[in-house]
Amino acid sequence: MNASNTVILVTNYGMGKSDEALQIKLFSKYVQLLNESELLSNAIAFYTDGVRCVTADSPVLEHLKAIEEKGVRLIVCSTCLEHLGLEAAVGIIGGMPDIIEAQFSAEKVITL
Repeated sequence: MNASNTVILVTNYGMGKSDEALQIKLFSKYVQLLNESELLSNAIAFYTDGVRCVTADSPVLEHLKAIEEKGVRLIVCSTCLEHLGLEAAVGIIGGMPDIIEAQFSAEKVITL
């Protein structure tokens, strides 16, 4: 495992701006390839609609669980979960202070 000092921000249900099916298809492939590679970040932070990626019915849940098992911190915004009426099935329930700390301690921040 080669964890870099990088944080990935997931702010959408999926990846990019398109129809939902394409967004989730792209994100699923992205996290699958991350899981299969040695390119692991320190953390992945999920907020706004991104928190939908960590719910029990998420099509990317198994990939995210595997990434978390490799030591990547999955930080999930508690305010966003509460606002959307959702529960996380993976990750650490945190808040904006946790996301800010991850961003400012990272050498690189990638927003999907």
